[in-house]
Amino acid sequence: MMRFHKSLVLAAIVAAALVCIVTPRAAAQMDGVIKGQIMDIAGNPWADLTVQSVNEQGTKQETKTDKAGNYMFRNLRSGVYVVRVILPAPNQPYESNCRVQGGVDAKVDLNFKDIAAKQGAAYQEVQKKNEEVKKSLEGLKAHVAAGDQLVAQEKQTKAELQKAPSAEREALKQKLADQSNQAVAEYLEAQKSLVEKDPNAALVWVKLGEAYDNAGRNDEAANAYQQAINLKPDVAGYHNNLGNVLARAGKIDEAKAAYTKSVELDPANAATAWRNLAISLYNANRGGDAIEPLQKSAELEPKNAQTWYLLGACLIYKMTTKKVGDKEEITFAPGTIEAYQKAIELDPNGPYGAEAKKGLEQLQLMAPGIDTKVNTKKKKS
Repeated sequence: MMRFHKSLVLAAIVAAALVCIVTPRAAAQMDGVIKGQIMDIAGNPWADLTVQSVNEQGTKQETKTDKAGNYMFRNLRSGVYVVRVILPAPNQPYESNCRVQGGVDAKVDLNFKDIAAKQGAAYQEVQKKNEEVKKSLEGLKAHVAAGDQLVAQEKQTKAELQKAPSAEREALKQKLADQSNQAVAEYLEAQKSLVEKDPNAALVWVKLGEAYDNAGRNDEAANAYQQAINLKPDVAGYHNNLGNVLARAGKIDEAKAAYTKSVELDPANAATAWRNLAISLYNANRGGDAIEPLQKSAELEPKNAQTWYLLGACLIYKMTTKKVGDKEEITFAPGTIEAYQKAIELDPNGPYGAEAKKGLEQLQLMAPGIDTKVNTKKKKS
């Protein structure tokens, strides 16, 4: 019995001893430290640089270097860590591995002057390319900004040209051509700054297309817009711009295909695309073909006065005549009068309402006695 009691006492002592040994080790699991100093490519302390520590489970801590380039991570579990230095763009982060053990500081000093020397020509080449990319991007931005200013001037000159008396038109035409040439030159210089598979390439092509477009250089504008589509075929606006230019060039079927693609890609702006198609058909004296896209546009955007006015004007193409005795009897296509009336209702004091009123007056001259009064809502008594 006594021996058994002593065994129990011995077991208790051993257990107590085990607790005393294990407890400090458990606490030590969270007292690991990583520290060091980071020097830049010239060998000087690199201040305010972001440094991260990442353990094997992906847990990340982040800090910044002080004025002397020093950094420190505390309260780390034992294990293998990645020390990641976030270098200025366009450089990729630099990583170094280290092992953390409780009670022992893991020191990770990084001198990028030495690192560059060790990595040799390959590192220097990367740095050179990075500098070239940076320089090219700056050049790209500068030329695009200059081109954008010239395109804005083009638009202003184009607006002045539309209102100018005949005596001033030639000078404005030359001014527009000069601005177009200058804008094109800037965008072409911007293209020289593009790198392989540059995400900005499509946008530069679109801007180049706009510079041609404003000056009425249809073939060059169409080519530029097509180049943008080749790079980014899913942008509805590019197809719409191409459709505008093709329509103005008289390539109606190709324009219709471009507008249709724009509608497929961006149903929210389908009303505008259908209206643009109709305008191109109307301007090409194909008013009858413009009726269907105008009806689609009106259905999607029923409060657009321009659409209703154009629909009325195009429905005139569908009127029929037949001889009754000695007279020609005119029958207007269903919806002709109503389309004009809708334009007046939506734009009573504007340009489309005014043109619609003229349209109704012409209808009355062609077929005296028809009712062309604009419907008004009766007031409740």
